[in-house]
Amino acid sequence: MDRPGRTFGSSWLRRHRRWAFALVVVALLAEMAVAMLTTAVEQTPTIDEPVYVGTTVVYQQQHSLRYNPEHPPLGKLIIGTGLAFAGVHLDPAFVGDQSQLGRQVLYESGNDPARLLLLARLPVIVLTLLFGLVVFLFARDLTGPVGGSAALALYAFSPDVIANGSLATLDVPVAGFVLTSVWLLWRARRRPVRYLPLAGLAFGAALATKMSALAAIPVVVLLVVLSVRHARRTGVFDFHRVFGPLVAVAGVALIAIAVVWISYLAVDPRLRWETPPDLPAVHGLRTLADWLPFPAPYRDGVHLQFAFEDQVWGGFLFGTHYFGPLWYYLPVALLVKTPLGALALGLAGAVVLVAVPRLRPAAPYVLVPAAVLLSAAMTGSRDLGVRYAVFVPMFLAVAAAGVVALRRRWAYVAAAALVGFAAVSSLRTFPYYLPYSNEAFGGPAETHLRLHDSNVDWGQDLGRLADRLGQRYPGERIWLVYKGSGVPSAYGIDAADPLTVAPERVRGLLVVSDSAAVKADDRLRALIGGSTPIDEVGHSITIYRRP
Repeated sequence: MDRPGRTFGSSWLRRHRRWAFALVVVALLAEMAVAMLTTAVEQTPTIDEPVYVGTTVVYQQQHSLRYNPEHPPLGKLIIGTGLAFAGVHLDPAFVGDQSQLGRQVLYESGNDPARLLLLARLPVIVLTLLFGLVVFLFARDLTGPVGGSAALALYAFSPDVIANGSLATLDVPVAGFVLTSVWLLWRARRRPVRYLPLAGLAFGAALATKMSALAAIPVVVLLVVLSVRHARRTGVFDFHRVFGPLVAVAGVALIAIAVVWISYLAVDPRLRWETPPDLPAVHGLRTLADWLPFPAPYRDGVHLQFAFEDQVWGGFLFGTHYFGPLWYYLPVALLVKTPLGALALGLAGAVVLVAVPRLRPAAPYVLVPAAVLLSAAMTGSRDLGVRYAVFVPMFLAVAAAGVVALRRRWAYVAAAALVGFAAVSSLRTFPYYLPYSNEAFGGPAETHLRLHDSNVDWGQDLGRLADRLGQRYPGERIWLVYKGSGVPSAYGIDAADPLTVAPERVRGLLVVSDSAAVKADDRLRALIGGSTPIDEVGHSITIYRRP
């Protein structure tokens, strides 16, 4: 018989432990929120954001699907929740493409671009924090609260997640919805009736956010079958041996399909859509897209995505500018841009999930989705950034909890050290998360020597450039080669294009976005070669002095 004192003490310790973990979760999410909010406030528009902001304004005011059909509506509807009561002005008679639309909404309609952009970014920030809770709960289900806390710490300090989670873009939302659906399928092993429908909702949200989620369909089908078979084998639910998995897959699929349809109907209940006359045709296996059980604008959007994939895109990797994709681009870029502590702990956790028998059932849920999605992304033609694989640090964080599950003192010490190393690396880059690279590759100041585009310079530092020029170089002649969708004059930058005049006339300050520099033609290369670098802004823009 237990003594009353011991029973009371054990109960008190259990309650204290629960509150301690709750405080850890709150602290980590609060740190992440501060990092993302600071980044959101300080950064000007990245290249994609004005398109999404302009499109969501058209959704709200005109209920039209004509803009940005290459992406489904849900992610933009989420972005639009921040703009719902912002009183955004847009001329109903405006005619132009989606890039012109974004410029019109942010800069040419009397709106405050900084205010609109922050309001559009806030819903994605909130969603990113909620996905942090999913990471914690997923890892806790696998390994306990200590593992959950370690996983959340890696997620909360991930520079790639912070950088992309603070933008009004679609990469973090689609990755987070996929992660959520996988976690719910894991829980469906024990409570299939409750969690299979929820998994269908989450995966439908992923499909309704970005078409890259289509690559996860085989994985979701596999995991539904595994969860149903486990539930049947353990007696949780009496599924039919053959038809049970089929019915479960069909149910999850129908719910996911319904979410996609609802996202389009939420924009336009009449679903008015005209297929563009210049819509690219598809051939071979690609014609399967026309059989997708989704609205016509979704299927036409898949055609547009195929057209993007058929283009020849420029890339930059370790000092070499090239055309066409490199199959190993994303793994190498992830190696550069993932904190070393997170990389080591995540890979070690993946090994543990496969090697330890009691954790092995979790391997298909944690490792297979990341592997399949990464393989699909590696076949793409756009070597433009690790944002296309931002799901990797999410699943890697969950996998890292496997090390804690070993329940050895050395494992706890190693996990704590590696989490601390990752956290310090992340804090050192604050608030320049987009150009982050780890210590093995020189840190954020040297990322532009190895990677480009949204890995480094996505147009985000135009406002910081304006501040730097005003503080250190007032009154000087400015020549600007800027890669981005912001409008320099809107931030008080009075600059000319050096590529439109004779080289000998370019005197004063030459300001060049780093992504423009790595893809420079002979003329720009000559201008840079005859200049002296004197300053940099945000690790993405270099200021040169022209004699």
